[in-house]
Amino acid sequence: MSTEFFKSTYSGANQSCVEIAHRSDVVLIRDSKYVGPDEIRPVVAVPASHWTEFLDLARGGNSARLGELAMTVHDDGGASIAGRGQTLNYTAAEWDAFLKGIVDQQFRRPA
Repeated sequence: MSTEFFKSTYSGANQSCVEIAHRSDVVLIRDSKYVGPDEIRPVVAVPASHWTEFLDLARGGNSARLGELAMTVHDDGGASIAGRGQTLNYTAAEWDAFLKGIVDQQFRRPA
């Protein structure tokens, strides 16, 4: 299983995007516009057992809660993901690229 962070191919050359990394028990989400050492970049963790449900909620386009996580879809098309004291804020373009990647199954868990 690759543990490197990656983004949707729909992000293109955009340096600001939703990035994820699969770990054995969680999926980590971060925002590429935050720079600096990994230990100070905000990261939200989604339990691996809830990842498919998280993707389904995101694709649904509505604000929702999933355990300790909160996903808020904004009127301007952007979104926020919050969990365990960390909040990631995405623009409409960043969120759209992520959603297109979800539909294209780019973020499914590796077997």
